[in-house]
This record gives sequence, structure tokens and C-alpha cells, in this order.
Amino acid sequence: MSSLNLDDFTDLIERPDGGVRRDAEAHRERRIVPPGSLGRLDDLGEWLAAAQSSVPVRPVERPRVVLFAGDHGIAELDVSARAAGTAAGLVREVLDGGRPVSVLARRLGVPVRVVDMALDCDPESLPEDVVRHRVRRGSGRIDIEDALTPEEAEAAFRAGMAVADEEADSGTDLVVLGDVSVGGTTAAGVLVAALCGTDASVVTGRGGRAIDDLAWMRKCAAIRDALRRARPVLGDQLQLLATVGGADLTAMTGFLLQAAVRKLPVVLDGVVTAACALVAQRVAFRAPDWWLAAHDSGEPGQAKALDRMALEPVLSHGIRVGEGTGGLLALPLVQAAAALAAELPEEGAGESAEPDVSAEPGVAAGPDVSVGPEGLAGRE
Repeated sequence: MSSLNLDDFTDLIERPDGGVRRDAEAHRERRIVPPGSLGRLDDLGEWLAAAQSSVPVRPVERPRVVLFAGDHGIAELDVSARAAGTAAGLVREVLDGGRPVSVLARRLGVPVRVVDMALDCDPESLPEDVVRHRVRRGSGRIDIEDALTPEEAEAAFRAGMAVADEEADSGTDLVVLGDVSVGGTTAAGVLVAALCGTDASVVTGRGGRAIDDLAWMRKCAAIRDALRRARPVLGDQLQLLATVGGADLTAMTGFLLQAAVRKLPVVLDGVVTAACALVAQRVAFRAPDWWLAAHDSGEPGQAKALDRMALEPVLSHGIRVGEGTGGLLALPLVQAAAALAAELPEEGAGESAEPDVSAEPGVAAGPDVSVGPEGLAGRE
């Protein structure tokens, strides 16, 4: 019998401080720039202030990129532009500094953490700190079998929770969450379609490396078949993740919920993180208040999930590469919003006081413009 009760998250997760958000809004009204003139930056600053429970908002000084990695058996059906079982190569490129997220993280000075949950490779081929949470080698082919056993699903979920605790305890003040996977967008599409009650074609995108029409049709068929297996377990979110999710997606869901418990704000990257967030919202309806949607990737499943959670993307650049890249691009905007909210002075602040004309009796504070018997005097 599992001791993991997801219903506990409903009580453990609180909304960000509404009073602090109102204080942040009031502070915005008093600033020297007209209300609304900074557009979305005002909203970002107020979201962060509420998450931090601090007015003025504190700067984001210790952000971290956290990437959960895994291979998905469904990739065997050629639903991805990458060959099945090759996510480990992507992870090595991230670690070696050769992926887009690596370049951006290096430029921004943000550390990147990769967590292997189900890569299809020898664990000894990767660093110990990457593989120590691994649950299994590759997740099952979700159109015909479960992605995980119940025990593996619980282990993956707890691993995600543990990573969230580790980040919160280490002083991380904001997480950019992403995935490194092959076949992950197919599993994400199944979750979104199941939870939103839509057909496979509505949520099927073309992935990080745009697939051709034949691959797209194979992907639609795979999502359709997996969706038949997902619908009977919609009432149990952990069972849903075990059936059609995978170890990396299950861990991300646990991470998102525990991060909300720990009041750690999270920036969501693409369709995979959006799908996990949608599952987490089903578990605890207050949790999305702790998340920020970084960008619109153009993936229909992501758009569907974000709309269901009422999360509006900050950027819209059509970035489909995943790996936290789009999330990391949004980070400077969040940091800029925090700086503006904290450092812009209020209206009237710093202005000099009115001159004191009565400081010394008989001595005028400015030019003598008094009118005497000889008319205006004292003017040059």
C-alpha cells in the first residue's frame, strides 16, 4: 500500500500572498511612470512579489535551470525526428555546453541541473549526480503498455519532490523547468488530450525538430491509441502518469507540486512542462499561481494546457527546441520586472521641500519684488 496521498497537496499548497500583491499594485500606482506604461512587466513584478511575499520585490539572484530527462518507448513508432533511445546524447551535449540552453545559461550565469529519470543508456556513462534519481531505463510504449509500474510511478514522483526540496533548501529563488526527452511531446499530448477532453489531432504538434506529414499522422495515431488507455484512469492522477506519462513527466509533476508547497516560483518551458502542470493542477487547484508560462512554442497541446490553466505566455517566438531554452529566454524579463518594481521611485519621492520664506524675519528668500514708494525695487 502506497503512503503517497496526492490529496494532501490540496491542503499543503497555499496561494501566493494576496495582500502582498495588493500592496505591490498600490506601489505601482504611485510610481513615477504612468500605470500600465510598462505593460506585462508590471504583472511579472507583482506575481514575483506575491510569490516572495515581499514589497518591494527582491531581485532574482539564484535562478536555476532544472531539466528532467528520459526516453519514451512510443518513439519506436517513428513519431519523433530523433531516433528512439537517443535522449542520452542530448543530455551529454547539454552537459558539454553545446545545446541552446547551455549557451544561454552560460551567457546569463545560470547553472543547469539535469536529472535522469529514464534515459535508455548505461547509467555509468553519465555523472553520478545526473543519474542518482533514475527509476528505470526508458519508459514503456504507452499505446500498448503502461509507461511505468505503480511502484516506479511513486518513485519518480517522490524523486521530483526531492529535487524541489533540494533546490528550495539550497537557496534557489526561481526555477526554469524543462525536459530533455525523445518521445516526450507524444506523452504530453496524451495527457493534455485526456485532461481537456479533446481528440488526438487537436493536441498533436510536430515536436522540437519538425516532423513531416507522415510522422505527424503516426504521432496522431499513437496519441489516439494511448488516449484510449488513459481515459479509464483519469480520476487517479498518479495512475494516469504511470499509464501514459513516463518517469520524467511523473517526476516533473511531483516537482511542480512540491515547489508550490515550498513557495518556490517556477517558469514553465514548453509543451511537456505544460502537460505536467495540467496534471498537477488536477491535484491541487491553487498550484498554478506559483508558475509562469515562459513562451508560446506553437505546439497546440501547450496552448490547450495553458488556456485551461489561465496562464498567459510571456514570449511568443515559436521556440520548439525544448530543454528549458524558451524558459531561460523569459528569465531576463522577470529579472527586469523585479528591478523596475523595486527601484523605480514613487511620485514625489526625492523632490526638494518648498523654500521656507519665514526662516529669518526681514530677509527675503528670493529676489526682492516688493513694491515701495519708488515702485518696483530690487530688480536688475
